[in-house]
Amino acid sequence: IRGHILRMTTEAGSGHPSSSLSATDVVTALYFGGFLSIDPKKPRDPDRDRFILSKGHAAPVLYAALAEAGFFPIADLMTLRKLGSPLEGHPNMTKLAGVEASTGSLGQGLSIGVGQALAARVDGRSYHTYVMTGDGEIGQGQVWEATAAAAKYKLANLTLIVDRNHYQQTGSAESVLNMDPIDGKFVAFGWHTQVIEGNDMGQVVAALTRARAVTDKP
Repeated sequence: IRGHILRMTTEAGSGHPSSSLSATDVVTALYFGGFLSIDPKKPRDPDRDRFILSKGHAAPVLYAALAEAGFFPIADLMTLRKLGSPLEGHPNMTKLAGVEASTGSLGQGLSIGVGQALAARVDGRSYHTYVMTGDGEIGQGQVWEATAAAAKYKLANLTLIVDRNHYQQTGSAESVLNMDPIDGKFVAFGWHTQVIEGNDMGQVVAALTRARAVTDKP
C-alpha cells in the first residue's frame, strides 16, 4: 500500500503522500484484516460495511486499498489526478466504486458516518460504519456536533479513527489549534476511547477488535 502511495503521487507530481502514509496501517487492517465486510463484485450491497475517509486529501491510501481489494485494476493507480481519471484528488463516490462518501471539505465525514449508522438501525441492518478523520480536521465544530449526536443515539455500530500524525496544511496540529487531550474530549462526550500507536499493526488490529466488541456507545 505504501509503495502504491509513493508511486502514484510521484507519477501525478502532486497529492498528499504524508497524510496517506500515516493512515496506511489502519486502512490496511480494515480492508485486509477481516474488519470490513465488502465485496468488489457488489459494491452497493446494502449490507456492506462502510469506510468513510473524511480526510479526503489522503485519497491515495484509499485508492491503493480499493485496488488491492479488487475494485479496479492496480494499473489504474497511475492515473491519479489526471484528467478523465476517476481517481480524483479527493474521493468522488459518483466516479469510483467502493468510495462511500465524496469528501475533501474537512469536518463532514463523521456526520455522514452518523447518518449511515442511524440508517443501519432504521433499516434493521447489521453493517458497521468506520470513519477516519485527521487530527487537524477535528478543529472543525461540525465534528463535535456529530460526536455528541453519536453518543446521544448510542451508535455502537460506528467507529471513528483519528489519525494523529501531528501535522496539517499550515503547521503542526498543536500550533494551529491544540485539541489535546483528544482522547479526553471523546470520553467526555460519552465515547469508548482508545489511544494506540497507529503505525503498529498489532496494536491496530487489537484496538479494532476491541472497538467491535463495544455494544452500548460509539
